[in-house]
Amino acid sequence: MSKRYKRFRPPLWLFKLRLIIIQILFPLLCFQFIRTLILPTTFDVILLTLFAILYGLLFFRII
Repeated sequence: MSKRYKRFRPPLWLFKLRLIIIQILFPLLCFQFIRTLILPTTFDVILLTLFAILYGLLFFRII
């Protein structure tokens, strides 16, 4: 008889934390986008890029 492979399931609090981070990150991303359109500095562009990458990774469940 073969053993069944048990896939690792993260704890429930980790799922909740991920959802909270996504909900907080979206308004920050919108605000940063508007700020970058009005006054584009290097710091704003880098911060917007980091927020967008983090949001995409969390949204598509890569992280």
